[in-house]
Amino acid sequence: MLSTGALRAHLLAARLAGPVATSREESLRSYRLFAARDPRILLGLDPEWSWGAGDLLRLMADKCGVSDDPRHTTGADVIDPERTLAALDAFAERLREAAGRRVPVLLGTGHPHRLLGFYAALAEALSAAGCTILTPAQGCCVDITTRFGLRTYNLDYVRGVALVREPGVRPTGSETGAHSHSPLPVRRALAAQAESGGPLPELVIGDHGWVCGAGQLGFEAIGLADTDDPALFVGEAEGRVSVVVPLDDAVRSDYYRPLTRYVLNRACLSQ
Repeated sequence: MLSTGALRAHLLAARLAGPVATSREESLRSYRLFAARDPRILLGLDPEWSWGAGDLLRLMADKCGVSDDPRHTTGADVIDPERTLAALDAFAERLREAAGRRVPVLLGTGHPHRLLGFYAALAEALSAAGCTILTPAQGCCVDITTRFGLRTYNLDYVRGVALVREPGVRPTGSETGAHSHSPLPVRRALAAQAESGGPLPELVIGDHGWVCGAGQLGFEAIGLADTDDPALFVGEAEGRVSVVVPLDDAVRSDYYRPLTRYVLNRACLSQ
């Protein structure tokens, strides 16, 4: 069993919390773009409230522990490990409740190279507890606008976790899928599940557009987010996202394994 103290030490040593790789410049830029309603930063969320860059900075200081001083514009951003630990406990509680009710669950990630193992372990544990892990629209095409223009991706599932791939690309070695912020994959998956007549997910787990896109459509959603992803925290503040765990979402994949053990233990689930 991993203690809270040991996990706190790991969060800091792996730079999942404390000073993180995400720069202050990146975070502040995201807050400005979100305030301007840039869809690349909204991640599928349609905010109900008016959010200025200053409002977002104060929100992120509250949710993540970043500095609320607008004059602090350079250097590494900082995540308070105590906030990460508290959110992990709330995240685990949602998993425990889902397992207890054996609800259908959908998992998806826009960070497959980093977070696939974390979500796959959750999928395995939830399945063992009696939850149905949904995999709708597998192989379907999704057109996503990127900085390189409109590109077509295929929706795929690896160990129960949804991700997108470029057409014709098969996983070899470390290739697991494409990095994506888009909410279109989760919208496509949810629409396909509804069309099939099967059960809709009662919990969506993931990051980026998977969480915001699902939450915007009224599905309970929980996930992970970095300091430059304000949309998830706005969704939480407005009541459309249940839990967001603040951490660096792009460190080495094996650095998330202690988080997996901690969350599954707290949720009373076996891996």
